[in-house]
Formats: sequence, C-alpha cells, structure tokens
Amino acid sequence: MAKRLTYYILLGLVLGIIVGWTLNVSIGDDTPEGKATLVQIAGYFSIGTDIFLRLIKMIIAPLVFSTLVAGIYHMGDTAALGRVGMRSLGWFIGASLISLTVGLLLVNALQPGVGLDLPLPAATASSGVDRAAFELKTFITHIFPASMIEAMADNEILQIVIFSLFVGVAMTAVGEKAAPLAKAIEALVAVMLQITDYVMRLAPIAVFAAVTSTLAEQGPAIIGDLAYFMGTFYIGIVVLWIVLIGVCFLIVGSRTRLLVRYIREPLLLAFSTASSEAAYPRTLEALDRFGVPPKIASFVLPLGYSFNLDGSMMYMTFATIFIAQAYGIDLSLGQEITLLLVLMITSKGIAGVPRASLVVIAATLALFDIPEAGLLLILAVDHFLDMARSATNVVGNAVASVVIARWEGELDPVEPAEIEPPKAPSSRHDNQA
Repeated sequence: MAKRLTYYILLGLVLGIIVGWTLNVSIGDDTPEGKATLVQIAGYFSIGTDIFLRLIKMIIAPLVFSTLVAGIYHMGDTAALGRVGMRSLGWFIGASLISLTVGLLLVNALQPGVGLDLPLPAATASSGVDRAAFELKTFITHIFPASMIEAMADNEILQIVIFSLFVGVAMTAVGEKAAPLAKAIEALVAVMLQITDYVMRLAPIAVFAAVTSTLAEQGPAIIGDLAYFMGTFYIGIVVLWIVLIGVCFLIVGSRTRLLVRYIREPLLLAFSTASSEAAYPRTLEALDRFGVPPKIASFVLPLGYSFNLDGSMMYMTFATIFIAQAYGIDLSLGQEITLLLVLMITSKGIAGVPRASLVVIAATLALFDIPEAGLLLILAVDHFLDMARSATNVVGNAVASVVIARWEGELDPVEPAEIEPPKAPSSRHDNQA
C-alpha cells in the first residue's frame, strides 16, 4: 500500500500541474473577470486540500501524546530521558547553525537579489505580515500549557510535548501501578496509526487539489518572474540535504544510504502539500521501519517540529539577504553574523505561528533597517518555496532521530521499506525498557 500510495501522490502532483496550468491558460488572468474566475475555481479545488489538512490536524495531537508518553515510559528511567533530551537539543543547535550558515553562504555566493535595484519603499510601507506574532516573552510563557484540552484543541505541539513529558515521567515514577495506563496508551498508538492509514489514502487527492489550486490562480508566469531566486534557493536546499545526510553518514555509516528511500513517502507528501506537519505520522512509521526505536523517534520528532526546522531556518537567512540585495543594501560581515545569531534564537519560537518563516523574517528585517515591504517580493512564490522547506524539515528531523538513536546505541535492524498494515511502533521494542 505504501509503495502504491507514493506513486499515486506523484501522479496527483503531475495531474495537478497539468490541470492547473491548463485552467490558467484557457481562462486567462489578464482581465479582472478572468482573475476572479480563477480565484473562485482555485477556492473550490482547495477544499480537498483543506479537508485533508484538517484530518491530519485531527490526528496529530493524540498521536504525539500517545507515542511520546509510551516512548518515555519504555525508556525506563529519567536518566535516559535526560540524556536523550540533551543530545537532541545539542543536535538541534548544531543543525540550526549549519542550516542558517548554508543559507548565508549561498545567498552571498549566488547573489539572487543583485541587479534588481529596487527603489526603497516609503518608511510606512508594510508587508502585511504581523511581526507581533513572535515575542520572546510570549513564546517562553506559551510553551507551558494552561490546559491540556486547549493545547490539544489548538494543536500546540510544544505544549503537548511538555504535558506528555510530565505524564511519561510520572508513569515511570509510579512504576507497576501505571502498567494498565501504559497498555491503554499503547492501544491508543495502534488505533491512531490505523486512523493515519485511513487518512493517508486521501493524500493523492489532496496533492492534486493543492497543486491545481495554486497553479490555476497564480499561473506559471509567477514562477518565471523570480525564477533565479527560486532556483538558487532550491540549489541551497540540495546543498543542505547533502550536508545533513553527509553528517548522518559519518555518524551512522553506510546504512544512511537507505534513509531517503524509507522516508520518500513523507518527503513527497510534505513537498506536494507544503506542510511538514502532514508528513509527521508517516515519518514516525518510516523511522520505525528504518530501525529507530519508537521511544526515541516519538521523543525526538515532536521536539524537532519546534526546534529543528532546518529548511525554514535556511530560508530565513536566504530570504533576508536576498531582500537586502534587491534594495542595494550592503550588510557588513559583522551584521551578517549578528543576523545569523538573531535568527538562531528567534527561529525557535516559530512553531504554531501561521506563515512562521515570514513572521520571523519580517521581525528581523526591521532590526537591520531593511524595508519590511521587501517581503512582498517573495510572497507570490512563497508557496513554491514552502514546498522545499517542508520537505527539508522532514529530512532534518529524520536525520536527527537516526543520529540520536545511534548515539544511544539502539538502532535496530531495518525492516522492509513498505509494510501493511501499520502497527503500533512501541510493541516491537517493549523488551528494551
């Protein structure tokens, strides 16, 4: 089923390009009437994508909670939990610096904004992106949930992680008395994975709808307008993949060559829907088949979705310097290093913020006197860039999980890349507690 689903998703992607392009060309967006018609048609097609993403959001909270609590319980002691947590944060910081640095080096080497020579906008010009969406004080207090029910209802991943940590550690401390609850949570994991299987069967339709909607409304011309910027960013993404997988190869060994094969379905899903969240359930299953113990993957992945969005971080430095180049603003080496350090901190608060990368970029531009309205340059193609960012986030978090498992000495033998039906990932490793 998994292999066929990958092909169906790819087919949906190709058909979406054909249908969306055809609609845009046949109706035409050069008149107000044609543009309005295309917007309306795109709205109808986006219903399929919206439904799919809502179903994904429906399963994310209980899946994160159940797998994380089960994983912590099966670690057996808080010392192991602390060790895995510290190693995860250490990797996240290192990967963040790599991602931000790769973006900084490549945008300076390829200079996609040089030559545009855009006039500086009025000081009051705005991008329309709310910079107030991220504040350090708000972020820190927001980490801790006031209500678990509210956190689950709003899909606040970081708050769910905090609550799950308390539950998992408490169950470990209680010991045998928590055994019935542990069995119930493991059953919930199995049920949620089965629901995931049902939801994922709609993925090809969602991919077709998403691509058709975007191309019908925007048209192929929008890609050509900023083709060099998009091309250089995708080159940066490829370089970042090579670096991350190369580091993984040095730590894990030749087995790393299989990793992309195992995560190809969540990769394609994240790319085509421009949502790394949509790929979370399948990434968890793929890592289990690759040999990462669920007690590690279910701990590292949720944290990674808040602290290790490698594609998004590379985009932040890349887009910020691009906008400065487009306006002819030269930043000194010291300013660029300061920019990297600022983004290193602010990027950790983007989980759960709509259009998170753009929010952080908007806040950062003001610190360096770069016109915030420059974001309008990239808003039109942001969806196509978000596709690459989302896929890269999946790669980064998959690599993080594999590396942490290797450091813990707990990488299991690989299973076949495609299996059916999905099973609870904790069952195979229970005897490791």
